[in-house]
Amino acid sequence: MSFHSMWAELRPIGRSSASGGYRRFAWTGADADCRAWFAQQARSRGLAHETDRNGNQWAWLGDPAAGDAVVTGSHLDSVPDGGAFDGPLGVVSAFAALDELRGRGARFTKPVGIVNFGDEEGARFGLACVGSRLTAGALTVEQARRLTDGDGVTLPQAMEVAGHDPEAIGPDPERLARIGAFVELHVEQGRALDLSGDPVGLAGAIWPHGRWRFDFRGEANHAGTTRLADRRDPMPSYAETVLAARREAERAGAVATFGKVAVEPNGVNAIPSLVRGWLDARAAGQEALDAVVDGVEKAARAHAEAHGVVLGVERESFTPVVEFDHALRDELACILGKDTDPALRVPVLGTGAGHDAGILSGRIPTAMLFVRNPTGVSHSPAEFATEDDCVAGVLALADVLEGLACA
Repeated sequence: MSFHSMWAELRPIGRSSASGGYRRFAWTGADADCRAWFAQQARSRGLAHETDRNGNQWAWLGDPAAGDAVVTGSHLDSVPDGGAFDGPLGVVSAFAALDELRGRGARFTKPVGIVNFGDEEGARFGLACVGSRLTAGALTVEQARRLTDGDGVTLPQAMEVAGHDPEAIGPDPERLARIGAFVELHVEQGRALDLSGDPVGLAGAIWPHGRWRFDFRGEANHAGTTRLADRRDPMPSYAETVLAARREAERAGAVATFGKVAVEPNGVNAIPSLVRGWLDARAAGQEALDAVVDGVEKAARAHAEAHGVVLGVERESFTPVVEFDHALRDELACILGKDTDPALRVPVLGTGAGHDAGILSGRIPTAMLFVRNPTGVSHSPAEFATEDDCVAGVLALADVLEGLACA
């Protein structure tokens, strides 16, 4: 099956007719349909298919028990109304690259795996990369069991309803010990390649990033009868904190976003008792990130005090700077650069987006390929890559797999 036919088959799953974006949330019906698609792609190629204890799917050519396996893939879930390419491009490209190598008559000397990591985006339970975090031991079983969605459904409950045994979740060092290299292909979530004119690039590092929850607690009251002077309204404090985040990010050369908010009691004619906002902050270095978050929290506390509001701040997730394995990255640069200067052929990019490859980097050698995104837009229906660039990504990935796993 060609890249184009696979893409056309996967594209309708979980797509909103209203927005054109995707709602492929973990352990939902759309997620199940994506998993069924992945399993069918594996079976149609004669690959061994399995779902591990943490809900990640694997397709194997050769026996992974032999060790030193070369694995590629990404994820199939999405953010709310996300784009088509973030995650799925890496999975579809993995199958297409394998097809390309078989067409070349490549002789594999190492096991090759294709993976679909579960719940990478964290759209349902609020934590990104749950599947890879559990596998790598970066998320404890106790922490995972406490994760809940907006309806109060816990992660174990959702897994059980979807037919997966939640009692089995946890670190999987034996599986990781069998992997010699993991290469994730991903659509670029920015415009660096568009500006340089290159269809494909290599990842250098992932910026340190995290999510912080800000709880502004005030007093519910009637919107029409309560004097402004008598209010303990948390909304102005939250609004001023959103603006403070923008200022602090600009000052540090970073990015900071309040993209999710929950209000109680959430009535048009009611003063809120609680405004809960989630800050996503990322920077090129740890010092800059600390400066942003400290500055936002300081501003939030000052505004909360001025409005008689109680503030609570909790860090819900954090990923330090990830420097991808230099030896593996250099090997990929040589493979893709052929006999020319790799720096001229394969640009090396930093990124502010988190990925499963970043989570696994502390346990196994990992690398990433980026495919050009001419819009620079991601986590939106406007996310895009041309067919020519997608094919270039497939061919680059095939070259990489051939260099790493074939004689």
